Amino acid sequence: MLNIALPKGRLGDKVYNLLSSIGYDCAEIYEDNRKLVFENHENGVRYLLVKPSDVAVYIAHGAADIGIVGKDCLDEGDYDVYELLDLDIGKCHMCVAAKNDYVEDPDRPIRVATKFPNIAKRYYASFNREIDIIKLNGSIEIAPLLGLSDVIVDIVETGTTLKENNLSVFTKILPISARLIANKSSYRFKQDTINELTEKLEVKLQEVKK
Repeated sequence: MLNIALPKGRLGDKVYNLLSSIGYDCAEIYEDNRKLVFENHENGVRYLLVKPSDVAVYIAHGAADIGIVGKDCLDEGDYDVYELLDLDIGKCHMCVAAKNDYVEDPDRPIRVATKFPNIAKRYYASFNREIDIIKLNGSIEIAPLLGLSDVIVDIVETGTTLKENNLSVFTKILPISARLIANKSSYRFKQDTINELTEKLEVKLQEVKK
């Protein structure tokens, strides 16, 4: 059995439909129940439904062989896994944003509010800029409005929320999309099976782009 960690929610639904279309379906996954593990012995797959931010944890620790995770979660956690394929879905950007009239003061550290402290630290460290991290778990956009921070580092998809709160994107740090990842040990022992799935996904994604 190939154990696949699938993120709950919209991304998981898109990914499952993609996998189902290339022969890795599991009919009971959409039955009205509270199960978190679904198996299809005929197709040789077992799906594990997990919180999106936990997918890479399951993969890194070998509880699942492969999984689909956002590049944001992958980079924030710095997990020791193989990144096999960019699925080109769930596309957005990790950005630095601030109030429309924000002007940086070079003589003091930048106060940065974010859910992604590691990504923020690496970005500012790349050009030796001193910062103070303010770790938040939600409502990031309100931080600069209340004077809690100078800027935010967060995921931006359409930018609508920023505009409605008089904020603007100042810098795009990195592109975000869903990635197929694998546990290193699993890949060693199930390489043929994992490569077959990856190749089928690549072909399907090319078809979708046409």
